[in-house]
Amino acid sequence: MNVQTPTPFPGPQPPSPPDKVAFDRHELGAILGLYGRMVAVGEWRDYGMSFLKDVAVFSVFRRTAEHPIYRIEKRPKLRGRQGMYAVIGMDGQILKRGADLRTVLRVFDRKLIRPVE
Repeated sequence: MNVQTPTPFPGPQPPSPPDKVAFDRHELGAILGLYGRMVAVGEWRDYGMSFLKDVAVFSVFRRTAEHPIYRIEKRPKLRGRQGMYAVIGMDGQILKRGADLRTVLRVFDRKLIRPVE
């Protein structure tokens, strides 16, 4: 008769890095709050979200069948450098970048201020 030692249960595993970068509930709440205000003003009409390995993107469209007019990106790898949030315009120009999402989204505040006629 052969005696075999039992195989041990695997211990607690270290957390694996996520497969995709995504916006959390608070980030998405801030973005969708801004989106709702811009829809009410009539500037924006549609949006799309992409969750990739290195970046999460919230794209804003004026009409559904065109290129996005703005992209709000989250890149966690840039957290220690320029900040992980960025607002990018239609032409690819970075309008604002930083570590705090609400501060970065303030670039749209000037669009919400309109003269009263």
